[in-house]
Amino acid sequence: MRSHHHLSRIPAAVLAGALAATTLTACGSDDSGSGGSSNKVKIMVGGLDKVIYLPAMLTERLGYFKAEGLDVQLLSEPAGVQAETALISGDVQGTVGFYDHTLDLQAKGKQVESVVQFSHAPGEVEVVSTKAAGDIASPKDFKGKKLGVTGLGSSTDFLTKYLAVRDGVKTSDFTPVAVGAGQTFLAALKQGAIQGGMTTDPTVANILDQKLGKVLIDMRTPEGSQQALGGPYPSSSLYMNASWVNGHKETVQKLANALVKTLRWMSSHSAEEIAAKMPADYAKGGKALYAESIKATLPMFTKDGVMPANGPETVEKVLKAFSPNLKNTDVDLAKTFTSEFVNKVPKG
Repeated sequence: MRSHHHLSRIPAAVLAGALAATTLTACGSDDSGSGGSSNKVKIMVGGLDKVIYLPAMLTERLGYFKAEGLDVQLLSEPAGVQAETALISGDVQGTVGFYDHTLDLQAKGKQVESVVQFSHAPGEVEVVSTKAAGDIASPKDFKGKKLGVTGLGSSTDFLTKYLAVRDGVKTSDFTPVAVGAGQTFLAALKQGAIQGGMTTDPTVANILDQKLGKVLIDMRTPEGSQQALGGPYPSSSLYMNASWVNGHKETVQKLANALVKTLRWMSSHSAEEIAAKMPADYAKGGKALYAESIKATLPMFTKDGVMPANGPETVEKVLKAFSPNLKNTDVDLAKTFTSEFVNKVPKG
């Protein structure tokens, strides 16, 4: 049943519309199957208002999906692990989430690949609560602590486990607590339900602004990723079932065109200009703070959607360090991503 749990959050009308859309495509002429031009695409994002996934909504706001003739519906699910479930169960055609899930899923017998790589750093920050700041100077001090992650089995969970193991702490020595992001994360820090945790902007900016905690490890830049993880760590990406990609190459190319155009646009505009394009309610701590949170996270993004060299190897090393699921598995990294589409995006 778990795979359907996220559906309860989608309004019935939307669901009915989505179901109607699928029935139409199934017998309509716009999906030739083999020719692969189905222009209706549903994408589940692991938190639409997170800066690490900002290119998804920004592409819609800039009108680039429409310009490619695509009808893209963006859905939001705050933990990447549920977004992954939606993809596997076929409720959506794509997921904007962390690339590391493609390795994890391959070990579970599912072929999923990143088709546009948004990032070369995790964009994640390990924060410690102001109250516990004296007790946690590095991951060595994770022992006996309760640490916030978005969801169990999510990328924040993976990375927290890695940082612990890297510093000689067993994954069984601390307690990961699923606290989501945004308000729920802030509340957990305030109430002392967690002593620290891993989160992204704009949550990080709000924690600092409200003096609820401080930054312990900053992985929003390639340098920060190198220091914490020993290499580039490709994180947010558009990943899809390999079989769907192979059957709908035209559609995937259009998605790549739109998203890469957005990444290029981001690389030549300021954080303020980017913030101004986004929905107003994404700036929960105010406009200035939201722009600041975008600015802090911008270094993680690629300009071309291409998988960074050695990125997959770094991710594999990180996952193998703690994941029993991956330790004894030979992952075929070449099958976890494809540059076929981003390499064909028109220049300009």
